[in-house]
Amino acid sequence: MVQFASRMDLLKGSEIRELLKLTARPDIISFAGGMPAPELFPVEQMMEASVAVLKENGRAALQYSTTEGFPRLREQIAERMLAKNNIHTDADHILITSGSQEGLDFSARVFLNPGDVVLLESPSYLGAVNAFKACEPKFVEVPTDDGGMIMEELEKILATTERVKMIYVIPDFQNPTGRTWDLERRHKFMDIVNKYEIPVVEDNPYGELRFEGEFLPALKSLDTKGLVIYLGTFSKILAPGYRLGWVCADDEILAKYNFMKQAASLQASTIGQMETSKWIDMFDLDKHVATIRECYRKRRAVMLETLAKELPEPCTFTRPEGGLFAWVVLPEYMDAKELQMKCLEKKVAFVPGGSFFPNGGHENTLRLNYSCMPEDKIIEGITALCQTIRENLH
Repeated sequence: MVQFASRMDLLKGSEIRELLKLTARPDIISFAGGMPAPELFPVEQMMEASVAVLKENGRAALQYSTTEGFPRLREQIAERMLAKNNIHTDADHILITSGSQEGLDFSARVFLNPGDVVLLESPSYLGAVNAFKACEPKFVEVPTDDGGMIMEELEKILATTERVKMIYVIPDFQNPTGRTWDLERRHKFMDIVNKYEIPVVEDNPYGELRFEGEFLPALKSLDTKGLVIYLGTFSKILAPGYRLGWVCADDEILAKYNFMKQAASLQASTIGQMETSKWIDMFDLDKHVATIRECYRKRRAVMLETLAKELPEPCTFTRPEGGLFAWVVLPEYMDAKELQMKCLEKKVAFVPGGSFFPNGGHENTLRLNYSCMPEDKIIEGITALCQTIRENLH
């Protein structure tokens, strides 16, 4: 009999990925994925950029390259981080990863021994939880409200918990709830972090997708001690198929991530990096992001309007100012997994929320994605979902 490493007992397939297999049929109205709208991918422009790369520097594009990443792309990322996030950095403090998911995996490997404690928002991103599990940590969930992580609760936990090695947060349009931290909370968080000197992984895949309100500074821009590791990605603002993300961190920390990258895959795709960099040079990324933002703004508005009209009391839902997700809380006696099966019979899919809580519970919650369905399908699907909820109320 094959003997596997004990860590394999901790890992299982993502519930979301398994669900997406069920919802791949075109007749399913799916709010389950976290995928960008494929009709917004700049296919023709990418063809131009690809041809340009192969004509101008094809042999280099098809060759191995440095672990850190294509220099011009790292420069472009640093420029954009200053413009969009007020983060003063440079190419030398950026490592290109194979999607930001790889950055999450490296974060666990860099900081966590078995039994170490990770603090995260309750709920938090399932992909991060799964990435961290392989290193066998203990998860401590920090309570949240409509403004995100509650700072008083965070400080209580830090004051009473040993072996806290890392804090993981998504301050902008959080997955799964869509919540965003306000400026005061960001400053308070950094005061607490500086006091306890705990490394922070700031995951920001959605930050540019703000539909209303003011853009807020990244935690990394408020970092005075080099404790924040910032993860970014092109998946939500360009195309996820290139699998290009990045880590921005101070020298000592970034060197450890570099070692992880060398061990895991040597480097991200050379040609993918060069084509993305060429596209940014040839075309207008800001204009492209504005197009994405406007599309998702309309779809979010339709979803929230339909929920406000159709969702029965005492259910509640979040009203995100950006990003890809809304979050619904059902009465405590309802099980979203049971509701999911009934909705699938009506050809509507969503993600039950229990899997976003690493320590279990909260089965009366669910996540809805609004980026991938046209407005008419959102109305039809949300109406059917709310009708199913109504039929199952006590």
